[in-house]
Amino acid sequence: MAGPAAARAVRLTRPGQHELVEVEVPAPAADEVLVRVAATGICGSDVELFDGRRPAAFVRYPVVPGHEWAGRVVAAGAAVRHVAAGDPVVAEGIRSCGVCPRCRDGDTNLCSADYAETGFTHPGAFSDFVVVPGRLVHRLPDTRPLEQAALLEPAACVIGGVLAAAPPAGARVVVIGGGTLGLLAVQLFAMHSPSELVVVGRRAGALAVAGELGATRTVRVPDEDAGWLEERADVVFEAAGNPAAVPQALSVARRGGTVVLEGIAGQGAVAAPGQQGLGRPPAGRRGTGTGEGLRGVPREVAAVRLHRDGALRSSSGTPRVRRAELSVH
Repeated sequence: MAGPAAARAVRLTRPGQHELVEVEVPAPAADEVLVRVAATGICGSDVELFDGRRPAAFVRYPVVPGHEWAGRVVAAGAAVRHVAAGDPVVAEGIRSCGVCPRCRDGDTNLCSADYAETGFTHPGAFSDFVVVPGRLVHRLPDTRPLEQAALLEPAACVIGGVLAAAPPAGARVVVIGGGTLGLLAVQLFAMHSPSELVVVGRRAGALAVAGELGATRTVRVPDEDAGWLEERADVVFEAAGNPAAVPQALSVARRGGTVVLEGIAGQGAVAAPGQQGLGRPPAGRRGTGTGEGLRGVPREVAAVRLHRDGALRSSSGTPRVRRAELSVH
């Protein structure tokens, strides 16, 4: 059966200039998959594309953005065996080489080959259809909503950070930032049975949701004083995307604590406290709790498992995916 011939897409020709265009839908190569997009998220890095703030090495204009998405397979190439037409899927964005030392270690986001990523160097999901390498595609359960599945890309990023921090049971954890990444982090850290899980943010609504998701305490800045957090946390997870949050994260960590900088803090220097003695997680240290079941698997696979099991909430007020207006249902 012949696939669709044309699709609508939002194409960014250069910073500050975008257009809704009709594009030809390519037939997938033998190792590729053609997907009809069901839902697409809008990431902070997409805003960077539109504003022209993304480093030149990590974008190729003109480009169709969109790397947080989910959809259904329209057609799969002859060499693709694990998905078929009609299957619900997501796909990894970074088109890693799979053979460099970092890829062989499982750190495909650190691939040393030339940078390539769907939505930045290759056409993304701000379109009716997207074509991606079959090896990056993950099948989803039929029973889970595709709109929620569009959150799996940022969820995978957060999973990578949480597992790198290796929080032991009983740890004091502070999450800075109450956006999508921060609220996902709250859910994941709660699986590791912390003694204290504090969220620092600016929006009252988001902080209320953080409490529902497992935070033991929230601090709304600048209205509330966060000074009591100084050198308190075993693990700090920065997800604010604000340069000012970086020194705050460092100051909150205890001596020898672990800081994960997950947010995109932008350009420019940040001042870090000079007295802090920060350390890496000790070799061989492992946490306990339900989150430990994710260790040893790729972050993308872990995200799909949590989605399958319904472990990541996406109800009123929790992290939600903004549906692209041109999405087809």
